[in-house]
Amino acid sequence: MGVSSPKPLPSLKDIAMTAPKTRRSGGRAARQALRAAPLADDIRPIRAGLEGGRYNPLSQLQMEEIHEAALTAMEEIGFADAPPSGVDILTRAGAILGKDDRIRIPRSLVTEMLKKAAKDITLCARSANFDLYLTGNRVHYGTAGAAVHVVDVNANAYRESTVQDLYDAAKIVNTLDNIHFFQRPMVCRDIADNLEMDLNTIYASCAGTNKHVGISISEPDFVPTCFDLIHQIAGGEAAWRARPFISTSICFVIPPMKFATEACQTMEACIRQGMPVLLLSAGQAGATAPASLAGAIVQAVAECLAGMVYVNALKPGHPAIFGTWPFVSDLRTGAMSGGSGEQALLTAGCAQMHRFYGLPGGSAAGIADAKMPDMQAGYEQAHSNVMAGLSGLNMVYEAAGMHASLLGFCLESLIIGDDLLGQSLRCVRGIEVTKASLSLDTMREVCLEGPGHYLGSNQTLDLMQTDYVYPRLGDRSSPKEWQENHKPNLLTRATALKEEILSKPTRAAFSPATDAKIRAGFNIHLPRQVA
Repeated sequence: MGVSSPKPLPSLKDIAMTAPKTRRSGGRAARQALRAAPLADDIRPIRAGLEGGRYNPLSQLQMEEIHEAALTAMEEIGFADAPPSGVDILTRAGAILGKDDRIRIPRSLVTEMLKKAAKDITLCARSANFDLYLTGNRVHYGTAGAAVHVVDVNANAYRESTVQDLYDAAKIVNTLDNIHFFQRPMVCRDIADNLEMDLNTIYASCAGTNKHVGISISEPDFVPTCFDLIHQIAGGEAAWRARPFISTSICFVIPPMKFATEACQTMEACIRQGMPVLLLSAGQAGATAPASLAGAIVQAVAECLAGMVYVNALKPGHPAIFGTWPFVSDLRTGAMSGGSGEQALLTAGCAQMHRFYGLPGGSAAGIADAKMPDMQAGYEQAHSNVMAGLSGLNMVYEAAGMHASLLGFCLESLIIGDDLLGQSLRCVRGIEVTKASLSLDTMREVCLEGPGHYLGSNQTLDLMQTDYVYPRLGDRSSPKEWQENHKPNLLTRATALKEEILSKPTRAAFSPATDAKIRAGFNIHLPRQVA
């Protein structure tokens, strides 16, 4: 005789529809109706600011060795090309200008400035419900970069990015739960003048999203004009300084171990305007940073510690993100390899060093070397995002949408990335072990009194939304259901959702009066009537 196949278990939907009415069913129906409603933030299974820090590629001894090596590099090698203003700020604080014009920073000065540095930072958003609290191991995912191309998935091709693309990306991010901030991911290649490009980047980003926005300012002379626009968006300088909803990414160093003269001047001006800064050190291992992963981290830490000293010598306690951001080279070709396992390890190691100093930190993850949102892109984006989150990185930049090692940005990939980051955040949240979650009472009820499975238990129904994360686009149906549903395709569904989002107004839109005032004072390239 053949062995009969086991009878398949009913689904939760089947149980909900067929469960007999008992004296407990009214309560269950009420709970089911409650679960159908949007969840409050405090009971959602995932949200911005979940605590990471469970993954530690470096031991305590290794972190101490990296710290000591970084201090030695700052004292003995030092930094070239500081602007005169920076030389003055640093030497007044206790740094030493050598005969070779390199600034050397004693370890005692580093220790002093670490005591003054901001340890807890709030990155404000135009809508307070999107504010980000950077402290401890709290994790936030967002965009970043300076891609010069947009990925056209329908044509399987790349084209130059425009201000419309930047606005569209901001508008999409405003609707995505798992992308917590919007740092400019693309350059407006259709605007030739650098000042106009900076102004239009600010306008398009803030017009598209109410979340925290990150920008860059090309030249120090552009800072006053950019802040004229920012103050208009904020409703005045006082309102801006009370809630600075934009930060600036400052590549204040040119690896290896040189200050970027004009960027430092821009940084000084932005600090005086009350703008939070990302201190960005972006060496490339094997090219502008040592090829060893430990060495790349040492150089990035030394450079960012120099930035931390610089900022706090100018304005103690100013909000500054410790942006150790080393990239990886494919040593066979010298090309960047942002989707590599080495990149994921570098980012996780940097996150540990942020924690070592108790400083809010940011670094890159989620970059794909793949040119299109395919399986290669999926595995490249997933492993680095998960590792960054598990390591407790406060700000995970470039987490969604980035392709071709930062040369291309894809709107469909941005949307798919929201699903990917949802699963990453669930990994960050981890496993809670409590008396209730150990489930002995539920086991007794099911095994001794109940149907022998947990599908209809109160605990299962209660945890459906508070403990489990479900993809918005990803397909979990059986092959039979998939065929009956006309074989849904992930990329096609992402494109459809993109078009749906872009067809509707954004809640971040400026008031007509504010928009008219801005357009009267600045050459805004984005059309006035944008859906």
